[in-house]
Amino acid sequence: MNREGAVRTGCPACGDGWTGYDRARVPTRIPLSTIDTWIYPVPAETIYPIFDAHLDLALNGVDWNRDLTQSVDTLRARERELGMAGQPGRCGATVSLPELKRAGIRTCVATLLARWEPEINHPFGWSTPHACYAMAHAHLAYYRGLEYSGHATIIHTRQDLESHLQSTDQENGRLGMILTMEGADPLLEPETVEEFYHQGLRAIGLAHYGTNRYAGGTNSFSGLSVDAIPLLARIEELGMTLDVTHLSDRAFWQVLDRFSGRIHASHQNSRRLASWQRQFSDEQYRAVLARDGVIGIALDIIMLQEGYARRHSPQMATLQAVVENIDIVCQLAGDARHVGIGSDLDGGYGNDQTPRDLERISDLQRLPAMLSARGYSDEDIRRIMQDNWLHFFSQVLPAEKDKKNKDTKNERLREGLDSRT
Repeated sequence: MNREGAVRTGCPACGDGWTGYDRARVPTRIPLSTIDTWIYPVPAETIYPIFDAHLDLALNGVDWNRDLTQSVDTLRARERELGMAGQPGRCGATVSLPELKRAGIRTCVATLLARWEPEINHPFGWSTPHACYAMAHAHLAYYRGLEYSGHATIIHTRQDLESHLQSTDQENGRLGMILTMEGADPLLEPETVEEFYHQGLRAIGLAHYGTNRYAGGTNSFSGLSVDAIPLLARIEELGMTLDVTHLSDRAFWQVLDRFSGRIHASHQNSRRLASWQRQFSDEQYRAVLARDGVIGIALDIIMLQEGYARRHSPQMATLQAVVENIDIVCQLAGDARHVGIGSDLDGGYGNDQTPRDLERISDLQRLPAMLSARGYSDEDIRRIMQDNWLHFFSQVLPAEKDKKNKDTKNERLREGLDSRT
């Protein structure tokens, strides 16, 4: 990463200007007060293709029982008919497959999410590791179902990615999906990661909320466990990328000390704008940048608005807070090559918990005009909206599909059998 001449002289957290970077790449700041978000409508035609590095599609399609082939308006109406008004995240869906096409999202990273949660009635948790394992396979089956029915393509290799980008499938609405695991709770043993890898998993984060078998996550002070060490080693051997989003501060730094493979942060905003542990400090951002990682900016208002409390605080933040987050990463990097979108817009909430000028995911098309108003070039806007993630995954994905390992234990793992029986 070229940092030559990158000397900050202003404060990105306030309205001060700054100089010293390549101004063709990273623009002079315009104070937020001079920009009216509402003057940037969604363009009639999609101008900028988008790569979204974090979508919980299977969570919505399986756990929430939504038909994602329908429009978001249909999903909202259906949930109102079922009496779900007032339930967290219901009746305000922002993501569906038609809406992704309308948004210009051609490629995404789609999650397997099954968190171990001791509260048996928790809406996002499962009471045993075996249930987490089963639900992760249910999410895999859901994505295969989308692929079988012509709605999506699971991307395993660089060649798959190139073929997807060059095909007419995008015009027909077929979504390219790279699979990730948000929290390693479904891994019954560190070696279980191989089973999921052979079925298409290409990225993984160790933890979600709380502490699991492997690491501390959001709202946790725990670090890495003993079991995390062989898991990290196997992730590195497989050539997967490690998502450092959601890690506790302690676990984050321990991971960087023990893991030499590729890392990224799929949906990770700045503590300058919302100062709680879920966010990254400048030091953490710099650590990811030093490893040539890409950082995705999320759209959940809890990561954009200081002091936001779910179902209590008014929605004050706008998409300008997203632009501000993008700008912070660009300033720290000295370029616009290490930031992208990781919207998380279907992560268990609706448009009651998004920026107040975002009603559905296609409103992401407001961002290019807002970035342009900040002085970002067209080339850099395209990088931010899509190309940075494409470049990253073109390096991370294997050149060809893995050859089947004949090791007996791994063979049994892939068949879902316990080698001890």
